[in-house]
Amino acid sequence: MPHPTLLQFFHWYYPDGSKLWPEVADRAEKLAEMGITDVWLPPAYKGESGGYSVGYDSYDLFDLGEFDQKGSRATKYGDKEQLIAAVKALRAHHVGVIMDVVLNHKMGADEKEQVLVNRVNPDNRDEIEPEAFQAEAWTRFTFPARAGHYSDFVWDYKCFSGVDHIENPSDNGVFKIVNDYTGEGWNDQVDDELGNFDYLMGANIDFRNRAVTEELKYWARWMMQQIPCTGFRLDAVKHIPAWFYKEWIEHIQEVAEEPLFIVAEYWSHEVDKLQHYIDQVEGKTMLFDAPLQMNFHNASRQGANYDLSQLFSNTLVEKDPWHAVTIVANHDTQPLQSLEAPVEPWFKPLAYALILLREEGVPAIFYPDLFGASYEDEGDDGENHKIDMPAIPELEALIRARQIYAHGVQTLWFDHPNCIAFARSGTEENRGCVVIMSNGDEGEKMLPTGEALAGKTWRDYLGNQTGTVTADDRGMALFRCNAGSVSVWVVTD
Repeated sequence: MPHPTLLQFFHWYYPDGSKLWPEVADRAEKLAEMGITDVWLPPAYKGESGGYSVGYDSYDLFDLGEFDQKGSRATKYGDKEQLIAAVKALRAHHVGVIMDVVLNHKMGADEKEQVLVNRVNPDNRDEIEPEAFQAEAWTRFTFPARAGHYSDFVWDYKCFSGVDHIENPSDNGVFKIVNDYTGEGWNDQVDDELGNFDYLMGANIDFRNRAVTEELKYWARWMMQQIPCTGFRLDAVKHIPAWFYKEWIEHIQEVAEEPLFIVAEYWSHEVDKLQHYIDQVEGKTMLFDAPLQMNFHNASRQGANYDLSQLFSNTLVEKDPWHAVTIVANHDTQPLQSLEAPVEPWFKPLAYALILLREEGVPAIFYPDLFGASYEDEGDDGENHKIDMPAIPELEALIRARQIYAHGVQTLWFDHPNCIAFARSGTEENRGCVVIMSNGDEGEKMLPTGEALAGKTWRDYLGNQTGTVTADDRGMALFRCNAGSVSVWVVTD
């Protein structure tokens, strides 16, 4: 079986105009040949901003680019027919399909409702003013263009626990909705940032309403029938009660034809919180390793001042590798986005070598790092910025190397702050490799390759080192890398 290798096939600023689903179909064969085993697609359903929506302003889960809603039939990425064609192309080449799931909130309601609300301190959500008052809120979702097709469920204020905008009186903030399901406070088993981080944005879905949870289970079954996906990526789970996702995942795994790959976004740099969430859901989902991504960001900014031997300290892949999906970047960490923590281009080959060729964790590749991206947007300083994210020249080779050379017993030499190395021994069926990298000057290490490889000649698979290395009669060899670079040494054919 190939090593699982995930590709996030989008970024926040991917161009509008129904281009993405056709691109997925066009690239499917090449991705499979390269060694990509699973593709994570963006939210495929209609958002509040219609054909311009990245997908996280979730409006109608049942509109995959089929109905004329929010100003367009197609989503930003294409219509339903193009989506199905893209998925079929991936599956035809045995590439799995991971669909993005945004269940925390809904936006773009069709009607206002009279609601009773309490004002909430946005900096401490546990501070809820006792006096409730009447207001109007956009909380009724009827999806008139879909007209009950696939589901006739109408979302109203009883499905939500809070909003960030009210009218009559008009105000913005955080407002707790009073209804039969919400009780005195927010949902439990959510992140404790800001007291209780149940509320994030829009009309906040309340999972204490059993009709809501059953509708979301039904939608998952429907989605798997419409799109032959092989897994889900769960958005913003720190804002959603863990007990709900434990129940939801158990349900979809039970009805799926084969085990689904599930990975959730709990964006915290505190590894204890990630482990606590994994315990709450009884290990039923993997999590993105946000602490490791921040380590990569810091290492790329600090250069030779960063201690490479500590790169994996206090990361999820160090503490619980069986539940870690390792990343270098994603749509939230890219420049000008909400969790901006970019990894500088010079360090990305090092970071990708570490997540692709080591045995721990499931690595995820970010679209711009493989294909490049350019865009413009306004920054926090109010100025417009043009961003270029160049494709990483070594990345395709590293993805291929994962399938060809990342096999066998792993040995680490994380014994120097500026030059580290690790080796994979290989197996009877597959070859191994030696990986060495430096964040400072040129690096070198005399390493044992094993008596079976005595006298063997090695070359740098990435081509960063042009010469070869020959092991002595004991299997010892001196491996080198360039300054601020990585080399992947493999035995010559």
